[in-house]
Amino acid sequence: MLVKKIQLDDNNPDVTLTTYVLDDSAELLNRKKRPAVLICPGGAYLNCSDREGEPVALAFAAMGYHAFVLRYSVFFEATEDGFAELLAGKTFEKRDHSIYPAAIRDIAKTFAVIYDHADEWLVDTEKIAICGFSAGGHNVLNYAVHYDKPVITDSFDVDKVKPAAVIAGYPISDYLFMKESVTKQDEMAQGLFKLSNLAFFGKEKPSEDVLAEVSAAQQVSPSTPPMFLWATAGDNLVPVGHTTRMATALADAGVPFEVHIYEEGKHGLSLATQATAKALTELNPIASDWIKSADTWLQKRFALPLEEKSRWA
Repeated sequence: MLVKKIQLDDNNPDVTLTTYVLDDSAELLNRKKRPAVLICPGGAYLNCSDREGEPVALAFAAMGYHAFVLRYSVFFEATEDGFAELLAGKTFEKRDHSIYPAAIRDIAKTFAVIYDHADEWLVDTEKIAICGFSAGGHNVLNYAVHYDKPVITDSFDVDKVKPAAVIAGYPISDYLFMKESVTKQDEMAQGLFKLSNLAFFGKEKPSEDVLAEVSAAQQVSPSTPPMFLWATAGDNLVPVGHTTRMATALADAGVPFEVHIYEEGKHGLSLATQATAKALTELNPIASDWIKSADTWLQKRFALPLEEKSRWA
């Protein structure tokens, strides 16, 4: 496996792409290209979660996909313990480098890098999925409805930045709905969302027009790629309504999708196994089935170019 970290932004060393490119062999695909999954961790646009990065990439790699982890533009630097400062009541000023559309343009930059290395890495560029969690889920949903809009196409070739599929776990899909639901949260959660808004919008209270622009559930069109969505009804931070609203929008637009809602589970489960857990509350043997279901769903679109029979058949 080729594991390599690539800096994507000359002005921000924290914006990186890490490759998990599978080795080829005459016993495997023998120089045929593989599909790939690009992973965007969550972290409220304040940081990029380690729990939703490499372990997820390795899980997809074990299924036969090349995997990539994008650490996109976020508010805090990698060396900062920003959440501790937030809990301590520190106030923050906006930081221009994380403001929209920085994060979706980072995804476009990643597509460009993968295209440039497609022959070397044996990546099937027509079969690249984007996968994200929480704010990373918002990032991939937001990208999926904007990849063919001027915010991306003014700088990138649309044919080289189109995702073939999207996987989103407990994502934010509708900021207008979020605005309503946050008022029911405790003081700590409200403070987190205000800082997240400052990170992403550059202000704690953006206008409703701006909120609607980056609400994927309100921007779905027939050109939106197929999606696999999953969440838990027990999520107390990002309500499951974000997932159901996105599913309804996809259905209304005639976009293929699959959705899994698990009854129990806190926010931020990632794989929901020991591979991504720091606490017992991050284990959920029922919800952990999501990645197997996602693999089955992907195989309908991303089946490997296998020979009909083995040499021993």
